[in-house]
Amino acid sequence: MWSVVWAAVRSKAPYVTFPVAFVVGLVGYHLEWFLRGDPQPTPEEDKSISEQREDRKLQEIAGKDLTKVVSLKDKLEFAPRAVLNRNRPEKS
Repeated sequence: MWSVVWAAVRSKAPYVTFPVAFVVGLVGYHLEWFLRGDPQPTPEEDKSISEQREDRKLQEIAGKDLTKVVSLKDKLEFAPRAVLNRNRPEKS
């Protein structure tokens, strides 16, 4: 008789385990939210990722003079160096 009971329990285990786990997770989530309360957002969390990136870039270029750039005539190489210089044409 016990083998029949255990076989039934094994075959129906996923149908019983999922709802129990769902209820336990739901209760735990709401209990934790109730105990901790709403977190206060910091000023950095109010901004989106793209806004944070733009602010960081503006801070990086704040003290630089952007009008002074190297001209293309002064640059010796226009393309990145290939591995072992295989694809680089010979300079004449």
